[in-house]
Amino acid sequence: MNPLSGVFDEAWQMYKAHAKHLLAIAFVIYLIAAVIAALLALAGTIGALLGSLVGIIAAFLLQATLVKAVQDVRDGRADLSIGETVSAATPYIAPVAGASILAGIAIAIGLVLLIVPGLFLITIWAVIVPVIVLEQSGVFASFGRSQQLVRGHGWHVFGTLVLAWVILLVVNIVLGLIFAALPHALRSGLASIISGTLVAPFIALIVTLIYYRLAGDSSVPSSPGGGESYGGYQEMPLGASGMR
Repeated sequence: MNPLSGVFDEAWQMYKAHAKHLLAIAFVIYLIAAVIAALLALAGTIGALLGSLVGIIAAFLLQATLVKAVQDVRDGRADLSIGETVSAATPYIAPVAGASILAGIAIAIGLVLLIVPGLFLITIWAVIVPVIVLEQSGVFASFGRSQQLVRGHGWHVFGTLVLAWVILLVVNIVLGLIFAALPHALRSGLASIISGTLVAPFIALIVTLIYYRLAGDSSVPSSPGGGESYGGYQEMPLGASGMR
């Protein structure tokens, strides 16, 4: 049985129902990061490097914030404001950054060497960010927990990720065509902000729902950090009062 069956439909329903809230979160974070980076770039090379660092930190913050936002809207309503969601996600920036960087390095090495090892790592580490944010897991523990959840469902997870990447690729191609007449710097900046705002929440929904589906399907108790088994869209957490 595929625990990820219907995950795209569930993600799309949640995306439509809470688009205003989810897109606003992504847009605000992307916009603030872009403005800060642009201002720093005026200071020259050092400023441009600092601006790049701001963009990287913003990306990690966005990952954690969107996972929190998905957790928030799973009962059918958004109880947290944008500011409250960002604040709830802020403590996880460091572990999300650490795990993402380590995973990125290992995956890059795997892809460069034989490709297959890299794809394998992408699959078994697919839910490290939700594990960190929702189970309050540590950096290194998140790798093992993600692998534990994915075990037995690797092909299902890989196929779901491939479809998500195809969606992202199509959106980027379309935006590239739309802004083709603009100068490169402006085209790149607009495409990045718009693509991130539109697609990042949907990708976050997919990845977070993969986590919930696998955690609910797993017979292994979740880590002490607080992970629980969850029902589907607009269903309350099974058991107690949720994780908020």
